[in-house]
Amino acid sequence: MTPAGVVAVVFLLLALYCGTDPFKHSAISDFPDFETYRIELPDWSLVPADRDHENMLQKSEIKFLNQVQGPESIAFDPLGRGPYTGVADGRVLFWDGHSWTDFAYTSPIRSEICDPKPSPRSYLKNEHVCGRPLGLRFHKKTGDLYIADAYFGILKVGPEGGLATPLTTEAEGVPFRFTNDLDIDEEGNVYFTDSSTKYQRRNFMQSLFSGEDSGRVLKYNPTTKETTVLMRNLHFPNGVSLSKDGSFFVFCDGPTGRLRQYWLKGEKAGTSEVLAILPGFPDNVRTNEKGEFWVAIFCRRTTFNYVSGIYPKLRKFLLKLPVPARILYSLLTGGKLHAAVVKYSPEGKLLQILEDSQGKVVKAISEVEEKDGKLWMGSVLLPCIAVYDLP
Repeated sequence: MTPAGVVAVVFLLLALYCGTDPFKHSAISDFPDFETYRIELPDWSLVPADRDHENMLQKSEIKFLNQVQGPESIAFDPLGRGPYTGVADGRVLFWDGHSWTDFAYTSPIRSEICDPKPSPRSYLKNEHVCGRPLGLRFHKKTGDLYIADAYFGILKVGPEGGLATPLTTEAEGVPFRFTNDLDIDEEGNVYFTDSSTKYQRRNFMQSLFSGEDSGRVLKYNPTTKETTVLMRNLHFPNGVSLSKDGSFFVFCDGPTGRLRQYWLKGEKAGTSEVLAILPGFPDNVRTNEKGEFWVAIFCRRTTFNYVSGIYPKLRKFLLKLPVPARILYSLLTGGKLHAAVVKYSPEGKLLQILEDSQGKVVKAISEVEEKDGKLWMGSVLLPCIAVYDLP
């Protein structure tokens, strides 16, 4: 047989294997209804190529190593105390200046399965029992802490902490399945994201593999107790942050790599538009005192994840190979951990980018909180918090 014939036979057998998945070793074998969809990405020429060639994030200090597991969100209370952070075992912890103490929790059915484990990933299969607090925000007037828990919806706990009280768990009769982040305006209205109505957070890789667009951006009104869907049919919407003047909020449009703004006031109220094209996959976004937006970038856009995004059949073919989900996830999101944060003006102008492209010090970032000349950076993947001193 000629070399070309051998290649053809190998390709045929591989295609047959992927088409049938006989041994159920693929990343999607447990999801019989799994399907892939085209992700509407911005033109490649619009993706920012700016880089931090000095890798300034390598100057960061790693704090609280192995004391906090998967600190996704960082918050400080109205008195400036903290940080507070939600961790992988379902608790919200408070740093009192000397040690971490329990502040709040979201699940009323916690058990021994929520006890300490060696890594943030170790809790994944039991998150639906223990809870997984993601976005955290303090109400500046009341001191109440609002929590976006991936499984228990939007909750609130008073300044003394304890078991958080659920505020909303569904909209239009559709339960939240992946509540992700939130922000609060002066009237107490909560703006938040439900990243997927199909997949829970413990199946976040399958949601991203799919490219499905069941995500929503919502509003909870504390006076009427009503929850309204502001935007729907989104690809994994994530971080949310109000502008300094409260006229709009921005949110991260995940796999599409866009920072979008939703107008709350003025003649554009109720409409949305793209504020900026991001250099990669965004996670959370936070507003600083100047009204600028810090966006945490999970990984940079690569040619491979760009092509796989716009060709869903190619992505499904890869997902049917007998390759573990975590390896394919790494491949589809850049191939290696690469920490980056990007700052934008309220008008969407790129102001600054900070990176650790080699992952030497800061391997991954989920959120950036600027306070008193420092960037506090949490990561849902890591057992620590990184702190960077701004010049």
